[in-house]
Amino acid sequence: MLTRRNFLKHTALTASAAALGLAGSVKRSAAADPVRVALIMTGPITDGGWAQPAYEGLTALGETGNFEVAYAENVTQAKIPQVVQGYADDGYDLIIGHGFEFGSAFIEIAPDYPDQKFFASTFMPEGEVPENVRYIDLAYFPAAYGAGTLAALISKNGKAVGFVGGGDNPTQQRMMKCFIAGAEKAMPAIRGLGVVTGDYENAARGKEAAETMVANGADVIWHGANVTGLGAIQGAVSGGATVIGCYSDQTELAPDKMATSFVMNLAWMVKEVAGSVADGSFQGGVEWKPKVTEMWAPRAASMGDYNPGLVSDDNWQKFQAVWTELGEGRIDVATLVP
Repeated sequence: MLTRRNFLKHTALTASAAALGLAGSVKRSAAADPVRVALIMTGPITDGGWAQPAYEGLTALGETGNFEVAYAENVTQAKIPQVVQGYADDGYDLIIGHGFEFGSAFIEIAPDYPDQKFFASTFMPEGEVPENVRYIDLAYFPAAYGAGTLAALISKNGKAVGFVGGGDNPTQQRMMKCFIAGAEKAMPAIRGLGVVTGDYENAARGKEAAETMVANGADVIWHGANVTGLGAIQGAVSGGATVIGCYSDQTELAPDKMATSFVMNLAWMVKEVAGSVADGSFQGGVEWKPKVTEMWAPRAASMGDYNPGLVSDDNWQKFQAVWTELGEGRIDVATLVP
């Protein structure tokens, strides 16, 4: 069963459990009480990027019959404590806060609900962490390095490639640095450009940033922002640049100009953490660190992993060699990018 807070907009289900491979994936007796899972997001479930895949994972969980699921979207930072406490008071077994905004909020709230679990899809904050809260390193930085590598390899003019970021926070700033480092390592003659717009939900800002970078010679653009990223794709394409999607497969937004999308396996993340509560293996007080090749994957709709009209087989193989090394830890971005 899927429920939501009444004051929030509801959008129809967009993915089935079978499509996401979640049906029957959690070992739990059908006779047992369902695990109650709530997902809280600061953006809309139709953003085509960050929130939507997590929401699809949640709805797929609900279709297994082993979970009762609920969600809240477009929750402002000021409202986070109220919404989290509402679900906790309602007795939800697991509350997932999707985004960096929940990192410190859970530290304050979770101790008041010791019998419930909390999961924030962000890095673990410094200091003492409650034993019922779990965090995750989503491998943003090796993913950004890989995206920069691919962008440089497929650049036609060999002059510049660019990154458009969202909120002005340490994660987005470091993603930009890693993208630039990957691009300039792959093609030393190329220049990596980057703009962190300061806003995840502003398509106009993303469009303007991409257009500015195209005007400065960038012919491949990647983004790390939600709605702002959709604007970046629009701005890049209007300037004739190739684009690389992020978070979800965004091929349909620019079928002839999208080389690939770096798809974040957020549905898998939701499934895994919910499953850990169901089977009793939830580990609180720690940071989960999946490999970049577990957390991210290139996708280009029916074309497979990439668009062969924009990416040559030779350049894809060069990218794959770097991607494999990132997944195996043989390229350690932490040591390459200050």
